[in-house]
Amino acid sequence: MANSKRVKIEEQKKDKISTFSPKVIALIAEEIAKRLPGRQNSTKKKKKKNKKLENPIFLDTSAIIDGRIFEIINLKVFYGTFVVLESILLELKHIADSQDMVKKERGRRGLDLLEKLKKAKGIKTVILSDIHEKNLELDKIREVDEKLIKVSKLNKAKIITCDYNLEKKATISGVAAINVNTLANVLKVRAIPGESFEIKLLHKGKDLTQGIGYLDDGTMVVVENSSAEVGRIVDIVVSRVIQTTAGRILFAKKIR
Repeated sequence: MANSKRVKIEEQKKDKISTFSPKVIALIAEEIAKRLPGRQNSTKKKKKKNKKLENPIFLDTSAIIDGRIFEIINLKVFYGTFVVLESILLELKHIADSQDMVKKERGRRGLDLLEKLKKAKGIKTVILSDIHEKNLELDKIREVDEKLIKVSKLNKAKIITCDYNLEKKATISGVAAINVNTLANVLKVRAIPGESFEIKLLHKGKDLTQGIGYLDDGTMVVVENSSAEVGRIVDIVVSRVIQTTAGRILFAKKIR
């Protein structure tokens, strides 16, 4: 008698289970799957997406080791996120490990300035990792300059450099490039023919009759027939101004 009751109870349970619709069973299965560790990890991975860079500005190796751009950045002249590719960081490390003492010093200085920039308050700095580069298929490109141009174009970013050739390549590719040397030349003190001032002559020029001096911004001043005055401060008048790729050169005559 007891056995027959048990059989009936078991049959009733089976009937209840069978009453669940396929849709309900699917929902239950999905809920169980969500609780499994493997599923949780996969959902977390999906959530990890590359954040969009806000007004990105990419720094080139030449600009980093030059160092002048960091002073301008600290003045908060530029607005946006400063970005350095992992490949450029690697290039900097190679320069810092160079046997050439000058390159070694410049490489280390560049790394130090970059580290200070990362710690600076109110300035966003991002190192674009190897994983991010692989996602953008930059790992297939060997040349660092080409990587920089491609990633800048994808992110609608600007490039800051001291490399004339990179500046031109970027411009041709439709990427805005700011050359620090061009920026420095634009900010130099303007002098016009007929303007007079005093200057200290430091050494002789290519022509042994010339004396060479420099303005505070580094502009070279070539003074004619003044080689005998090297080491002294002389009064001069500007006779002509020449613009070269390296910057302005002022030619002047000594006032007697």
